[in-house]
Amino acid sequence: MNTLLTLGDNLKTFWDYTGMANATFGHIIMILVGLFFIYLAISKEYEPLLLIPIGFGILIGNIPFNEAAGLQIGIYEEGSVFNILYQGVVQGWYPPLIFLGIGAMTDFSSLISNPKLFLIGAACQFGIFGAYVVALQWGFAPNEAASIGIIGGADGPTAIFLTSKLAPQLLGAVAISAYSYMALVPVIQPPFMKLLTTKKERVIKMKTPRVVSQTEKILFPIVGLLLTTFLVPSGLPLLGMLFFGNLLKESGVTRRLAETARGPLIDTITILLGLTVGASTQATTFLRWESMKIFIIGAFSFVVATCAGILFVKLFNLFLKEGNKINPLIGNSGVSAVPDSARISQVVGLEYDNTNYLLMHAMGPNVAGVIGSAVAAGIMLGFLY
Repeated sequence: MNTLLTLGDNLKTFWDYTGMANATFGHIIMILVGLFFIYLAISKEYEPLLLIPIGFGILIGNIPFNEAAGLQIGIYEEGSVFNILYQGVVQGWYPPLIFLGIGAMTDFSSLISNPKLFLIGAACQFGIFGAYVVALQWGFAPNEAASIGIIGGADGPTAIFLTSKLAPQLLGAVAISAYSYMALVPVIQPPFMKLLTTKKERVIKMKTPRVVSQTEKILFPIVGLLLTTFLVPSGLPLLGMLFFGNLLKESGVTRRLAETARGPLIDTITILLGLTVGASTQATTFLRWESMKIFIIGAFSFVVATCAGILFVKLFNLFLKEGNKINPLIGNSGVSAVPDSARISQVVGLEYDNTNYLLMHAMGPNVAGVIGSAVAAGIMLGFLY
């Protein structure tokens, strides 16, 4: 009899440790969200390098377990493996390393050859500050509103970096929102690009960019660093690594370092960043009304940023002579979803004129958006930290 009681107690203890015993409706919802992300990545090829790690991370983070058992397996349990890896997000280590890789793979020639395209990237930052105001009206504190507003820059690493400093309690919701909208660029942007432009504007052909010398390419990251960080020193971790990576690429004498930065290093950090950000969305901490408001405001900020870039080009064209006008379809690329938003400019442009190649022109405001979002994050960090 005692043997049967002991066996029963052991089975009950085993059951209490299983995921089935600890599962909640919220866990099931989040697991379905993770599966949906994986589906989008594989079936639709929406940012698969981001959505597969994030989607699988959501699955990992929502495997139910008995938190009272002290197993040290959850991402929020101090000393667990996932918690240690997550420190790269919480402490802001991963985003600057991502920016190092982005700098090492980015060609700034389009922006150097036509500096006025930088204004488009600047105009798109209106989405960040517009969303900041909306978030304040919705009851978020200023530091939280800044973290939510930065989603409009369509720059996941920047959103994570700023949120880790200003509002770490919102990190999971802000990161998932930012990367979700980055992945949905092909879905979100084209309708607004077509709505805000005329058929005549969509077929504007821009002048071929001038050839940029190697000296200009080498000087750009040095001058860019000094100008931006003297203006916004708080953006140094992101801007410093971005321009350093670009100098590694353009100097011509550090090829091995550049290849490491834009290859194995950025791939490794992307895996760790995506997986841990996904795992941070435990249902018990993620499924709150605040998270839904973040998603809504994030969508608003992304749409406003897209529209601001397009409308700015239309306004700017009023002051440009015929032959020098800018195709408004590249206005969307002022957000820093590199190179997806620039690619969308190309795709939509070819729908109306299959000889009008806008990709090279769109890359100018696209890389300007990367710099612009980092500067915007630095401004908010300087004022609110």
